[in-house]
Amino acid sequence: MSQLSAGICRRLNEAPQEEIDQLASGHTVQLLSIKKVAPTPNSTTATDRFRIIISDGVHFVQAMLATQLNDLVANGDINKNTVVIIDKLACNFVQDKRLIIILDLHVVSRDEEKIGAPTAPPSTQDAPAPAVVESASSSVTATSSSTAPARQTQPRTSTSGRGGRSVYPIEGLSPYQNNWTIKARVTQKSDIRTWSNQRGEGKLFNVTLMDESGEIRGTAFNTVVDDLYDKFEEGKVYYISKARVNLAKKKFSNLQNDYELSLEKSTEVEECLETTSVPMMKYSFVELSSLEKLEKDNTCDVIGVVKEVGPLGEITSKATNRTIPKRDLTIVDMSQYSVRLTLWGKQAEQFSADDLPVIAFKGVKVGDFGGRTLSMVSSSIMTVSPDIEEAHLLRGWYDGIGTEKNFQSHTSGSSGASFGGFNRNEMRHLSDVKESQLGMSDKPEFFSTRATIMHIKSESISYPACPTQGCNKKVVDLGSGWKCEKCDKTFERPEYRYIMSMAVADWSGQAWLQGFNEAGLAVFGKTADEVHEIKERNEAEYNALMAQASGVTFNFSCRAKQDTYNDQTRVRYGISRITSLDYREEAKHLVELLKSPWAQ
Repeated sequence: MSQLSAGICRRLNEAPQEEIDQLASGHTVQLLSIKKVAPTPNSTTATDRFRIIISDGVHFVQAMLATQLNDLVANGDINKNTVVIIDKLACNFVQDKRLIIILDLHVVSRDEEKIGAPTAPPSTQDAPAPAVVESASSSVTATSSSTAPARQTQPRTSTSGRGGRSVYPIEGLSPYQNNWTIKARVTQKSDIRTWSNQRGEGKLFNVTLMDESGEIRGTAFNTVVDDLYDKFEEGKVYYISKARVNLAKKKFSNLQNDYELSLEKSTEVEECLETTSVPMMKYSFVELSSLEKLEKDNTCDVIGVVKEVGPLGEITSKATNRTIPKRDLTIVDMSQYSVRLTLWGKQAEQFSADDLPVIAFKGVKVGDFGGRTLSMVSSSIMTVSPDIEEAHLLRGWYDGIGTEKNFQSHTSGSSGASFGGFNRNEMRHLSDVKESQLGMSDKPEFFSTRATIMHIKSESISYPACPTQGCNKKVVDLGSGWKCEKCDKTFERPEYRYIMSMAVADWSGQAWLQGFNEAGLAVFGKTADEVHEIKERNEAEYNALMAQASGVTFNFSCRAKQDTYNDQTRVRYGISRITSLDYREEAKHLVELLKSPWAQ
């Protein structure tokens, strides 16, 4: 049976604010209960919160689990009666009540019975607290009797913060608190933005602040911008106080926090030179291969090697009619996928990456233009060559073997197409797709199928495209060269890209599928340039290539959507992904199927 730190729960329940720092770590306790907290009516975040009951074998108290520890609950690392050592905690005092937040812990034992018969500690208002807690853990310094009167509720006079105020964790802030100070690192600082409308004009900027418990967004308006903008620098740590805590406007922020800070005239900002306790940045990376699982407009963190840098371009905003600079990057990771990521504004103009760096992106937006894409937004953070383990591993992998790998793209080649991954467990035969009228609704619908190519329309399977990376627009033959209207450039020769229409069949019926460059590469095993050259050089060889492609079976991920042409509405089936059969995977799937209840 594990030895608990007897007495610590009573100390945490009774200690005045100035002694909490002495009790912040090194205590062995048992978790008697872990329960998810129901969200408040005004809550707009999807992040779960967990209330726990900790016991020292004699008494128990309630506490909250910091959200960065949620994975311990989700993965089953902690549960009822788990014995843990608290590595760090914080305690907030709100309206004469205390809120204990467990910031870090590690597991000692999971297979324990309930230790002792703990009870709630006596109320400090019912009886004076003892001068010394008996049987307290050796890691806790006992207080002398002269401090006993201070156990009554006191104003915040902790010396842990500046000016005699307590340093609060960001996660503990709420609109019901006053006289708090946070110690946080600026992970992102926006440019000053201006606006003008019927109600007037003004300016604003925002900062993203982070400590070990979480993140929060702060915004300053008008004259406060002049006072505070130059005080904040990205990467530095500050003491911040006297800001107003409001409900977060989720329309303007993707942070997992129900609250945000309004920086005001009275807000105090002071640089902190002791920065070791404040992390540089927190990431929750998603592999590029997993982007298909995320919904459009979600935000995520990714890390990748910059494989290609597109030219600086621009678009015209429909809302403001202003031109906005943009630049597309192609990044890759160890999942052997690539994705297009777009930079905007000054970042696009100033970006330079001649040495193919590793870049970590935080809070980028998921799009579905031509497949899965990523885009920087105002709150996104880009860190070039970050000094983190994931970056070092990725750099070593890419320099070692990654340069020789082929990377699969999320791009479906169809503008506006949503990406759908092949799902072997939900394959549909072609007659079922038609009978179910997939694609007849207002939104695209996706399905997976396995079919054999019966015929490919060979008259025109490719088009002359702009060779500029990321453009792919059709170019016009001027006689002296090929011109791209979008890029306003002329090239000596185009880069041909596939645009195919093929009849496929399974046991139930036939359907016509439309495919683009990725589909052509999978079907022919050659680039469209190579196939076009064969067609121009030897018609017989070209026809033989078409015949060779027929009769081959593939797994297809398709997109079904209505299309109107010459006043006739029909459903078109576009190929989002096409893969050759992997017989090892197919055999493995059949073995699993034979072991399932279906086969019993």
